[in-house]
Amino acid sequence: MSWSWIKRGAGLVMAALVSVTAMAAPPPERPAAGDGHVPPVPLLWKVDGADGAALYLLGSFHLLKPADYPLSADVDTAFAASRQLLFELAPEEMGSPALATQMAQSALRQDGRELKDDLDAETWQRLQAYAAANGLPLERLAGLKPWFVGLTISLAQMARQGLDAASGLDRHLMARAADAGKSALGLESAAAQIALLDGMEIDEQRQLLREALEQVDKGDEQSRRLHDAWRRGDAETLWHDMAAQMKRDYPALYRRINSERNDAWLAPLQTRLQAGQGTTLVVVGALHLLGEDGVVEKLRARGYPVQRVCTACVPEPGAEPTAAGKRRRR
Repeated sequence: MSWSWIKRGAGLVMAALVSVTAMAAPPPERPAAGDGHVPPVPLLWKVDGADGAALYLLGSFHLLKPADYPLSADVDTAFAASRQLLFELAPEEMGSPALATQMAQSALRQDGRELKDDLDAETWQRLQAYAAANGLPLERLAGLKPWFVGLTISLAQMARQGLDAASGLDRHLMARAADAGKSALGLESAAAQIALLDGMEIDEQRQLLREALEQVDKGDEQSRRLHDAWRRGDAETLWHDMAAQMKRDYPALYRRINSERNDAWLAPLQTRLQAGQGTTLVVVGALHLLGEDGVVEKLRARGYPVQRVCTACVPEPGAEPTAAGKRRRR
């Protein structure tokens, strides 16, 4: 779950760390509707269940800009139709002061080794260069685990680009749910997310930190392109430039933070597709909805009718949806 994966709206295991940065900051002011703002085209699907039960699946960018609001009418309609919301983490855990303490305790080394001992020479040199360029004393990192250092670098880079957790889609919709008196629950616990990060093999942790540093070197062009793709609702670009690349280059980490979690979510999602459950809006990182490993295709494979909800999308004549959610010609 490196910087590029977080910034690309991948929906990874970063809600815990992001929430620490968001807790102290009030939500930014949103642009008013009617000011010439063009809302993002949502990555939104509707899944029909038994006797009127339904899910709306909304792909999130966990960190956004105030200019990404207001949201589209499609999202507003899905929100209004839903009696409950599901997020990766429940709002009370996202906003808990104890979360920062849990993260810090898990990040501290207790094995007598130092960060340098876990890194190959190239990654250590890159980290030294990053620390020197950003005025970061390496001795402050010595007692931390690689996964935490990688996430710290990621969040610092995002902050420089104006992306922040306080503007994230998850937090925005959590606040709206609270104002509307709607139930909001989590698909996972904070403890489970932290355990997933802390339980990474050392090779996976090195990969996470290495890619975070690689993305720093590459600059902002790719991340801007992917943020723009999210705003356009371009599932095909997001899949090929984000998920497919991650799956190819880091298969074990991809399974751990994406496909295995998607599988675990299927049971609670299917429960909410049973008769009497009403409509639920599910807000998770966009990566979790895309491709053959995504929740959309997994529910479709189980026989549920699934349809992209996108009034702003203009399909080509004779087109049908691909697994990534884009349109292709027959």
